[in-house]
Amino acid sequence: MSLIYIGQQLTIYGGFFLLVAGIFGNAVNIYIFSTDRIYRTTPSTFYFLSGSICNAIYVLIILSTRIIGAGFGIDFTLTSLIWCKMRQYLISTLNLISLTCSCLATIDQFLVTSNNVSIRRCSKIQYAHRIVMIMIPVWCLHGIPFFIFYGISPILKSCINSNEIYRGYLVTYTLVLLCAIPVIVNIVFGCLTYRNIRQTIILAGEHADRQVTKMTLIQVLLIVISVTPPGIYSAYSVITTGMVKDLDRQLKELFAATIIGLTSYFYSTVSLCLLN
Repeated sequence: MSLIYIGQQLTIYGGFFLLVAGIFGNAVNIYIFSTDRIYRTTPSTFYFLSGSICNAIYVLIILSTRIIGAGFGIDFTLTSLIWCKMRQYLISTLNLISLTCSCLATIDQFLVTSNNVSIRRCSKIQYAHRIVMIMIPVWCLHGIPFFIFYGISPILKSCINSNEIYRGYLVTYTLVLLCAIPVIVNIVFGCLTYRNIRQTIILAGEHADRQVTKMTLIQVLLIVISVTPPGIYSAYSVITTGMVKDLDRQLKELFAATIIGLTSYFYSTVSLCLLN
């Protein structure tokens, strides 16, 4: 049984499981966060709601087309120039919005669990609304170069970036914006939140706050699991660029890329609904 076949089956069955879990989990999150008055007026849960909407769109469009393409060989990015550009744009924009919401939720939990009154006052739903209203257009504008530089290569028969300078930026973008910053921010503020909880008893009687804090800390773990392997693989790809690789190594790298590609969907698909 070849690695290509195993990778194909993992993409089909593992991807389908993540797709169903992602749609269901994010739908539950959206329903709870948008209907319960307590959660609608809490900055952390507003960030969770915004992130869940992005995650639902991401798994519904990006993961489903990945399953169809990798699992069944039907890749619309090879036949439609518009979809070639649009898919890359959506991957970048939705990922950045979702990860930014994750970072903001973790930072907000640090604020609301602080013993310092001045710091706690920085957590306001009005601020959260303004931040999200600014953040979304910024990341949407950031993705515009994908429409400019991506296209279908007639030689390689694939949807690729045609600009060398932008290719160099994408390496930095992957390692810094999609990997290093989310992991560092979530770990640092997650640890600070945990320290605040250990030092105070303010949250003892607040069931909702305890649940949101629990979600935030679990989210930190999911972020690390989801974005660290792709970041490491991206760094490996840069380091080994130009190396002569035999067929066996190429197959192993392709199989590793398949596994890592699936783990990158964990954060978008694993439900954080711990509100029972």
